[in-house]
Amino acid sequence: MPIRPQHRWLYPIDWRELSASIRFRRAGGRCEGCGRPHGRVVVHLGDGRWWDDEAGCWRSGKGRVLRHGPTPEGHGPPGRTTRVVLATAHRDHDPTNNTAANLAALCQRCHVIHDRPEHLRRRRITYLGRRALGDLFTGPYT
Repeated sequence: MPIRPQHRWLYPIDWRELSASIRFRRAGGRCEGCGRPHGRVVVHLGDGRWWDDEAGCWRSGKGRVLRHGPTPEGHGPPGRTTRVVLATAHRDHDPTNNTAANLAALCQRCHVIHDRPEHLRRRRITYLGRRALGDLFTGPYT
């Protein structure tokens, strides 16, 4: 996900190199949350389970091998496909904290799940701000 212009100054100048180092050197091109490989198209069921072509098995949303998954029917496993793109996430949601322990290589699904509480917090602040602005200009005396 691109960095918003208003947040760009929080990131170091060498963010691209740091991000690539975390995603490809440390994580080996795989999501640190579920193990999905970067750049590959994977079949998934929408609930986190995905088909690992290399191992020939279904994996959970946490990357664990599933014993009982849907059986591949015909020429491939059932489900939808998604191209996996790794991004570097801040574990504590602080873009100024760029220590290696605070950074994680996550796929789109894991990144959204990780950021959900922060997104809800920001959404609430936005709604409250809009409401306050509305009260300011359309109060009871207008």
